[in-house]
Amino acid sequence: MTAQRARDHGLVAGPYPPGEHNAITDVPGVRVGHTTLRREPAIHTGVTAVVPDRLPLSAGVYAGNGYGKLVGTTQIAELGVIETPILLTATMSTFRVADALISWMLARDPGLPSVNPVVGECNDGWLSDMPARPITAEHVFAALDGARPGPVEEGCVGAGTGTVALGFKAGIGTASRTLDLAGAGRVTVGALVQANFGGTLRTGARTHEAEAASELELLGLETPPDDGSCMIVVATDARLDARQLTRLAKRGVYALGRVGASYSHGSGDYGLAFSTAASGEHVADRRLSPLFEATLDAVEESVLNSLLAAVPTRGRDGHTAAAWRPA
Repeated sequence: MTAQRARDHGLVAGPYPPGEHNAITDVPGVRVGHTTLRREPAIHTGVTAVVPDRLPLSAGVYAGNGYGKLVGTTQIAELGVIETPILLTATMSTFRVADALISWMLARDPGLPSVNPVVGECNDGWLSDMPARPITAEHVFAALDGARPGPVEEGCVGAGTGTVALGFKAGIGTASRTLDLAGAGRVTVGALVQANFGGTLRTGARTHEAEAASELELLGLETPPDDGSCMIVVATDARLDARQLTRLAKRGVYALGRVGASYSHGSGDYGLAFSTAASGEHVADRRLSPLFEATLDAVEESVLNSLLAAVPTRGRDGHTAAAWRPA
């Protein structure tokens, strides 16, 4: 059965059309891979890799609320580049994943004088036994080596296997937008989210709090924690510098407000944006507004896709997350 997506339910964010796969991989030179770990009942976790075809690349980073771990942040902010793929995982596996990423990079270029691994995380401890730290280097290598262009698997896969957002089971979601940008021609912006944050789900003017409450009551389930995190990766083939990409990363975090994020004390809301452009005219600041809008739309739809592709999941200590399907 094909996973549902927001557009299957008439939920379309913004005026710009999506790319071919409505995914971050619509940006040329970007691939995505997952490793998913499920060991019933208590392990629901994994690794997701966003792998550019070439490195280093111009990049920017923004912490909307910094209750979390995004390894490599200070060097990205200082130098404005990423020099490794971007990996996502569970909180307590962050540094095992970072270590494995360094090994993967050195295997490809043993002469590297230094490596700044980029690894983000979300706390999937509601459904998964995080202290077990089941992620190994082999899982990381599999996600990196298995990264592919084209359609991206969403929902309960990779780093989203055990995540919960807005009262429902969530996971990995992605979307893209294409637009004509003055001075740059036709460009694409794509987003990928690891959704695990609190709040009340909103689609347009409608809230879905009652749906979450009734589903939990019907199944006799506890309410998932109303905090958590969201890791947002934005890619574009528009030629932007690091300062402009930081502005793009901010829009990724702002977009969570559209779907009802609470931005709680315990939430780590991070945006990271990079450009794959190798040539062409730099986009002037005064021409960025349409790209900002497209980024907001792509992240909003990515979150909805993460929810709609997810399935009900029963995890550690009997905790269960219900899936959301629009009434």
